[in-house]
Amino acid sequence: MFIRKRRGWEIPEREATPEALYLDRRTLVRGLAAGPLLLAGGGLAGCYEQATASHDDVQVAEAPPDPTAGLYPVTRNLRYRIDRPLTDEEDAVTYNNFYEFGSHKTIHRAAQALKIRPWTVTIDGMVEEPMTIDIDALIRKMPLEERVYSHRCVEAWSMVVPWSGFPMAKLVELARPLSSARYVVMRTFHDPELAPGQRQHWYPWPYLEGLTMEEATNELAFMVTGVYGKPVPRQMGAPLRLAAPWKYGFKCIKSIVQFSFTDMRPVSFWEEIQPREYGFWANVNPEVPHPRWSQATERTLSGGRIPTKLYNGYGEFVQHMYKDMEGERLFA
Repeated sequence: MFIRKRRGWEIPEREATPEALYLDRRTLVRGLAAGPLLLAGGGLAGCYEQATASHDDVQVAEAPPDPTAGLYPVTRNLRYRIDRPLTDEEDAVTYNNFYEFGSHKTIHRAAQALKIRPWTVTIDGMVEEPMTIDIDALIRKMPLEERVYSHRCVEAWSMVVPWSGFPMAKLVELARPLSSARYVVMRTFHDPELAPGQRQHWYPWPYLEGLTMEEATNELAFMVTGVYGKPVPRQMGAPLRLAAPWKYGFKCIKSIVQFSFTDMRPVSFWEEIQPREYGFWANVNPEVPHPRWSQATERTLSGGRIPTKLYNGYGEFVQHMYKDMEGERLFA
């Protein structure tokens, strides 16, 4: 009779990661970020579920009032109307990506640990004079307005929200970049003691994103400081984030602390992790699928599934920037 003796390094087949899960890079990375590597007797999916539950149970002391709360609500700019209803506020503020605090969508509780005061923003690189400015001073310098934008995530879900803030072109004007600057690079905060997701070494922290100067000064590029007539909450990128509605949401970096002007194109956060799936430009296009799913339609947070539009419906404002760019991968 043949008796098979299991070697010390072998594990039972039932404990192996399923092939489909292994091949799904984003699900795998999320599972790793959510908890320990394959706990004995449990699989990756189990770790993810446990981690989600533990994050949801986080108890965080109530944050002090935002010093700029009295500035909101602000006047809505009607130039940017869209033919979809606003997403319910509760849906929008409780379904978020914020990998600094974890990889699940119910990150809003854990994200309350983010300390948004004091907060300074550094402007440096190819500028006439580098500066560091307090966030409250920056907000009060700027012409605040409200814009209703559609936000389209690369994961094929979307929402329509009333952002408050100011045109990014005004920040560029304040920065006074040199004529040789071609890109603006944005970085988020980096505090692994505060943000548990930043302890995961397989991510290239801090989160980094970039735009060309033409994109940064396009009238749609918007620096967000509020939403739904109030200061923007932590899980949505307080106290300062980007809204670039013609691009997929991962380009819209949250909780920005630095703007650097440069003549070299940066490699952004998700592009560094998986360049085959996430490119620099990341413009929305329903006819260009993600390697693992279609982008032809999107799930709305407060409704059903709808067709996706080229440039997320903002082509009239942005398509001129991408003419004569054959050979560039313009869509993620």
